Amino acid sequence: MKIVLLNTAERTGGAAVAANRLMHALLKSGAEVTMLVRDRKTDDPHVVALNDSSWKKRFNLFRFIWERFIIFLCNRLNRKNLFQVSVANTGSDVSNHPSIQEADVIHLHWINQGFLSLNDIKKLIQTGKPIVWTLHDLWPVTAICHYPDQCIRYYKQCHHCMMQVKHPLADMAKGVFDKKKRIDYSKIHFVGCSEWIVSQAKRSQLAKLSSFCSIPNPIDIDLFHKMDKTEARKRFGLPIDRPLLLFAAAKVSDTRKGATYLTEACRLLKIRKATPFDIVLMGDSSDELINQFPCKVHTLGYISDLPSMVAAYSCADLFVIPSLEDNLPNTIMEAMACGTPCVGFTTGGIPEMISHQQNGYLATYKDSTDLANGIEWVLTHNQHNELSAACLKKVNDCYREPVIAEKYINLYKQLICNNPHSQS
Repeated sequence: MKIVLLNTAERTGGAAVAANRLMHALLKSGAEVTMLVRDRKTDDPHVVALNDSSWKKRFNLFRFIWERFIIFLCNRLNRKNLFQVSVANTGSDVSNHPSIQEADVIHLHWINQGFLSLNDIKKLIQTGKPIVWTLHDLWPVTAICHYPDQCIRYYKQCHHCMMQVKHPLADMAKGVFDKKKRIDYSKIHFVGCSEWIVSQAKRSQLAKLSSFCSIPNPIDIDLFHKMDKTEARKRFGLPIDRPLLLFAAAKVSDTRKGATYLTEACRLLKIRKATPFDIVLMGDSSDELINQFPCKVHTLGYISDLPSMVAAYSCADLFVIPSLEDNLPNTIMEAMACGTPCVGFTTGGIPEMISHQQNGYLATYKDSTDLANGIEWVLTHNQHNELSAACLKKVNDCYREPVIAEKYINLYKQLICNNPHSQS
């Protein structure tokens, strides 16, 4: 059985990380897997890049810029939500690529920003091979947005998207939604990383004939593991004898990541004269955000090497994720694999990961007071080792590589067996 995974990047972004981890989990289980990407970062022999020459790199960069320019133009040269939407108006036709031709199953992940266009996706479906598409966000079943927030227009027909300016040059949402209607979604099997995203995707008019299942992302517990807290803190020169609260995101100031609720929770805890703690930020941050915290802040910057990432999660007494909308965050999985309890809002797939007052705390959505309660509950818990053990058990039971690989292999086999093209 040969599987090809498609993702825009090999390593950059949460979807890339998840797809890369799935590739390695499947390889360990004996499957033949290739990961086809636009942007390659390593020399992994199982990863094949479209950018395999200087002119192809320039041409694919042009595709990326062209898509962003069209969005920019339609918004009357306004940068509003420039990177929160995608229109897939340009991309590479990979239907004749050897990795596609040799595959028994084509498995799409995150394919935006000029990697695949809507026409390119139609051509992949026309190969007749089983198509699996992992929902790392909701873009595949909406028009242009990756997360619709409270908007439900994609249930029937996207139009006048709130992600665009008030009077855009063109209604991108309607145009893209109409183009997606011409894709044969009945040939696509969607996999949600969480039950939440499956429930949301099923409501889309586009996916009414699609099949669905939910399979989480995998994690290698040999790589992500609990390490000595003192040793982890010394690695970054962090205080040894003071509670540390970790907040991580590629861009911690991203509105969707909910930093304002965290700063307010910290302010409330200071007013209560709760147990003092420091904040540790992992990811790109700004002085404006740092200055909003009423406590000492340590910045680690963007971390990509694995040992430093494991140390960052291990140095903290708790990991807080005040996201306002999220699927199945890799950060929670990574923190738990390092034995660090988590605190987050009851939104998206987060409640499927955090078991309230067992391996962390689920705070009422957009409630800074309850977020503060959760932080205080973890910091003052008298059996911190039990919380840590519960985190490790959750990861071992639900997200370990062999567990997830088996689920995917069973799915692939089922789709191949039921596919007339495969049988012929």
